[in-house]
Amino acid sequence: MGTSFGSRRLVVGAHYGVRDWLAQRITSVLMAAFTVVVVVQVLMPGALDYYRWSAIFSTQWMKVLTFVTIVSLLYHAWVGMRNVWMDYIKPVSIRLTLDMITIAWLVGCAGWAVQVLWRL
Repeated sequence: MGTSFGSRRLVVGAHYGVRDWLAQRITSVLMAAFTVVVVVQVLMPGALDYYRWSAIFSTQWMKVLTFVTIVSLLYHAWVGMRNVWMDYIKPVSIRLTLDMITIAWLVGCAGWAVQVLWRL
């Protein structure tokens, strides 16, 4: 028989570590790049009216970039909120309920974003 040192540890909860850290950084960079693209277009000469805003977001590449940015924002928000719930809400039932509400809200936001971008 072998000798056992210490107890087996079951790791649960906020054990995502590097993956979450990297996801937050990557999504932040994508959102910052989108912001730079929009600011550059807004700073171009001409009147900043409805038609200009419409023109900025009318091209397919800008719609795709905007959608990728929205998905990045939603994932960024999910990682952050999930970590907040795991860190501060100890009862599992309440935490899972908050997780489900958060997911429902973020999916709803994604659906709304698709409707706005592609006028479905």
